[in-house]
Amino acid sequence: MPQFAALLRKDNQPVRYLVVDDSVFARKNIIKMIEMFGGEVAAEAGDGLTAIAEYNRVKPDVVLMDITMPQMEGIEAVERIVRQHAEARIIMVSSVGYQENILAALQKGAKHFVQKPVKPDGLYEILRYVLSDEAGSASAAPVAAGEEFDQ
Repeated sequence: MPQFAALLRKDNQPVRYLVVDDSVFARKNIIKMIEMFGGEVAAEAGDGLTAIAEYNRVKPDVVLMDITMPQMEGIEAVERIVRQHAEARIIMVSSVGYQENILAALQKGAKHFVQKPVKPDGLYEILRYVLSDEAGSASAAPVAAGEEFDQ
């Protein structure tokens, strides 16, 4: 298992995450990675509606959001969160790597995209980018770090 330098906020506190996925297994896998990176899980959600409520409750630094979920899809949840919180840093996490879903998520305000199965080194690099000042504009964000997508 590779060692990762802790990703910290500008105030040197651990980065706080909201992990959103309808699969408990997928959430636990991502949480393990977050902990390897020195982060802390502020909340979890299994659908977009709960994600919005949890975002408002815990105000996380980063959201890792699945696209395909019951009750409300991740793309709609991104749009609603960003409408209320322009500063939200949301990374889409999905096995559905269709270009149109990725573009829709970025247009709605997501900062980046990572494809499942999530690999720690890829997620770490994307988190470093999103936590940096360069990630201020989604239009400047690359679609993915070295990942290929099925069309």
